[in-house]
Formats: sequence, C-alpha cells, structure tokens
Amino acid sequence: MRVLVTGANGQVGWELVGRGVQHDFEIIALDRSALDITDQDSVKREVSRSAVSLVVNGAAYTAVDRAESEPEIAFSVNRDGPTHLASACAEAGIPLIHMSTDYVFDGRKRGPYLETDPVSPIGVYGESKAAGEAGVRTYLQEHIILRTAWVYGIHGQNFVKTMLQLGQEHELVRVVADQYGCPTYAADIAETILTIASYLQDGGKIAWGTYHYCGRGVTTWHGFAEAVFAAAGQYVGLTVRKVEPITTAEYPTPASRPANSVLDCSLLEETFGISSKLWRESLFRMLKTLFSVEESKIKN
Repeated sequence: MRVLVTGANGQVGWELVGRGVQHDFEIIALDRSALDITDQDSVKREVSRSAVSLVVNGAAYTAVDRAESEPEIAFSVNRDGPTHLASACAEAGIPLIHMSTDYVFDGRKRGPYLETDPVSPIGVYGESKAAGEAGVRTYLQEHIILRTAWVYGIHGQNFVKTMLQLGQEHELVRVVADQYGCPTYAADIAETILTIASYLQDGGKIAWGTYHYCGRGVTTWHGFAEAVFAAAGQYVGLTVRKVEPITTAEYPTPASRPANSVLDCSLLEETFGISSKLWRESLFRMLKTLFSVEESKIKN
C-alpha cells in the first residue's frame, strides 16, 4: 500500500516515515520543500500522479505564539492546506488522515473533551486548525481527523528537549503548573495512524470522522518537567535542583493556552481497538531512544 505523507520532517511525519516499512507500507515522504500544501495546483498534481491509496497530512503551522502576528500564514497552512488535500483526495477517490489539536477547544471544560464537544478556540493557531478540520469535513467524506495534544519526540524541538537543555544549564527551572493535559509521544501517534491505515489495507470497514489520541494519564507542564528530569538523570548529568511551579499569569505569552487540554480517547479504542499508552512509560521509551541515538553519534 502506497501512502503519501505530508510534513514528513515534522515530529510525527518523521516517525511515520521510519515506521511505515514495518507495516509493509510504501511511504511517499514529502516535506515542505517537496510539496507546499498551500499551493492548490501542486497538491492536486502530486496526489494525482503519486498513485497512492492514502494521504496522511502531518504538515502544519505550529508556532502558537507567532501565529498571533502571522494569522495569514497560519490560516494558509492550517486551513487552506488541509482543504486543498481533502479536495484533491475526493477527486482521486482516496481517503485522508489529518492531524489536529487540542487547541480547537478553549480549555474551560471540566473533564476530558469528547469528539462531539463544540470547538471554541481562543487563539489564531486554534482557529486556523478548527478551520482546517471544517475544510476536510466539507470536501471529503472518507476522512479521519485525529486530534492530539502535548506532542514530543526524538525528532525536532519540543517541551522535553527544552527541559533537558534547561536542566543541564540551571539549578532552578520555573514551569507552569495550572495547565492540564496528556503528554503524547510522536512515535505513539505514528503507530496509531499506521494501525488505522492497516484497517484500510486489509479492507476493513472504516467509521470515518473525528477521533482523539493522546497519552494516558493527566499531568501539568510542571509535573511533566519533573518527570523528564527524574527519568533523564540516569542518562545525562543535570544541574537542576528545583522545579518551581508557577501560574499561567506568571508566564505571559502572546497566545492564550487552554487550561484543560485533556482529551477523551475512548472512541478510538472502541472503534479501532487502539488504547492510549501511559504517558510516563512513553516518556521513558523516548528518552532511552534519544540518548541511545546521541551515544551512537558520539561513538561514530
């Protein structure tokens, strides 16, 4: 089965490319330089000529704060790009798996967000992602929108890598402790997408629509940071001695963040049998892989 992956150099896209062969998929990996999803003609041409059976959209504008001053770019990538892909897929008669985010919600709900909860983004990034979801639904019936949250991985920049750097440079690290969510390993997201793709390959009946996937268990950014330092200590020397909890108000940013980013993932498990991984266990796996890679680079 041939699968076209956009955003192939992103955290999840990179994992999809590396893991696709393990699922017997032929991956057509396209980063931004190979395919600009904001160019409708290029998207249509690429989807048509690639002769793929599935498109996975991992391309996105993810600079949450910068989006506040660059709304045109954010909407071009996050709204227009997915819409172009959905339209091209509809014309080619193939399905699309599109990645989305917890930022489509305002974070004011008490309890985990369901797929059926109304979207109500509080910033440009979330608004652009919600608009992208709407575009996919409008132009293509055979789609899966997979929302996730707090993504980290061994490729690219993310919260875990930032904490590792700070933990080696400072004795005191201050981290927000009043935003709640579920850390999600990019490799686990990739495996989830590939499992859904396997259903397609095997001819299984797909319940198209929107699903949630994130790590199992709830924490704060502060709790996440503490877990990173506790787990990383066995691999690298850390100078951090204290992780101080602070409020969102004490760490102002151009874009507002949802106070509650917890997603209910039970629908995905009921439909596809895919259960979320415990976030702490996934963090251990990520760090072990990360430092194994770093050690290998040093030796070579």
